[in-house]
Amino acid sequence: MEIFAPSDLRVILHSKRANIYYLEHCRVLVNGGRVEYVTDAGKRQLYWNIPIANTTSILLGTGTSITQAAMRELAKAGVLVGFCGGGGTPLFAANEMDVEVAWLSPQSEYRPTEYLQAWVRFWFEDELRLAAAKQLQLQRLNWLPAQWTTRALRDIGFDVPVDAVQALVAQFKPMVANAPDITALLTDEARLTKALYKLAVQACGYGDFTRAKRGSGTDAANRFLDHGNYLAYGLGATATWVLGLPHGLAVLHGKTRRGGLVFDAADLVKDAIIVPQAFVSAMRGDDEQQFRRQCIEALTRSEALDFIIDQLKAIAIDTARLAQQADTARDATPDLAPATASGTEGAA
Repeated sequence: MEIFAPSDLRVILHSKRANIYYLEHCRVLVNGGRVEYVTDAGKRQLYWNIPIANTTSILLGTGTSITQAAMRELAKAGVLVGFCGGGGTPLFAANEMDVEVAWLSPQSEYRPTEYLQAWVRFWFEDELRLAAAKQLQLQRLNWLPAQWTTRALRDIGFDVPVDAVQALVAQFKPMVANAPDITALLTDEARLTKALYKLAVQACGYGDFTRAKRGSGTDAANRFLDHGNYLAYGLGATATWVLGLPHGLAVLHGKTRRGGLVFDAADLVKDAIIVPQAFVSAMRGDDEQQFRRQCIEALTRSEALDFIIDQLKAIAIDTARLAQQADTARDATPDLAPATASGTEGAA
């Protein structure tokens, strides 16, 4: 029998891993050399294996605990662990700023620095940070039509006209491209999201819908949107960790959410994957487990993690190139000697 070292668990690329876990009311521990979660069933305890070599992230909700040994094994396998509230709600919501999710990133190996160096090359310049945020939002728009018009969505009752999605994308692209600052870009993002909700409601025949503040919605669609967003946050956190980018170096949500780069990254896929499934599951009366399974299948089928990683790479390299061009232009500009005030002395 072949013996595997702990480091061998990382041979599956994160973008190819199949599992995202959201757990409640259980304990995560190491049992017989395997990471498992334990649930109570009356007087019995049920043990469920977690295939950590094929898992990107684990979200721990209400009533969970995890042992040090389990955290050590998850870190060896490069699995991100996040702590949030129950049902995909903020971990803390009574502060001035909501804490959506607290992440523990594996620190057991050297992370690449290529993309971090590119990111910090532009991040301290407001104009370049705005350019990066625009590129992120434009790629979000570019990906949307193909994902909203798949046969898989039509087969489960989400039938949105292709021209309606394309018209919405065409409407918002120039708004994003011409946004003068981050505040305007955030305003355009909010308008886009509201328009997408309206389109999704019409596609499913959901009826009246108002997006509730994070964690306060009581209807099925709001609860599923909150819950599904956390799955997207898991992918966003994984993508930034894989590339060695700190969560604090946000380009869009830096002032509105702590660890905002995770939310920037999740924006790339939330609308395209989570929104349709949330309304479809609400109409069908799915429970949280059914909804979660459908979301994970859709995220895997669309290669969402690959998409996030590729876009963050492109943003890092493209915007760093803009910074280099700006530096070159400044270096090529000759310094002008300050004008002298010759002849003025003694003139009085």
